[in-house]
Amino acid sequence: VQLQASGGGLVQPGGSLRLSCAASGSIFIIAAMGWYRQAPGKQRELVATITTGAITSYADSVKGRFTISRDNAKNTVYLQMNSLKPENTAVYYCNAIVLDRPTLRENNYWGQGTLVTVSS
Repeated sequence: VQLQASGGGLVQPGGSLRLSCAASGSIFIIAAMGWYRQAPGKQRELVATITTGAITSYADSVKGRFTISRDNAKNTVYLQMNSLKPENTAVYYCNAIVLDRPTLRENNYWGQGTLVTVSS
């Protein structure tokens, strides 16, 4: 299973970006997808997650500004980021918990990361 993330870039404070991450490969079902981020010198942290049934959870620091969504038919997860702040600068990683085909074993997969830079 591969995860391909895109949509990062440079944005001014207060601006918006939309990240996308598409999963492909031997997938039976994706139980959950999410976004994590890692800022320079810091540990990777959870940003948001979404289940197959569209149950979402967010880090407190992004509630009300970021929205996670998912297209189950396309095995794709999105992260709409509004009102971005300089402290949101980080490499954003997508994550998927997948039941693999044909084993039906649950595995945790990571995308390659996409850099988001918030700066004037």
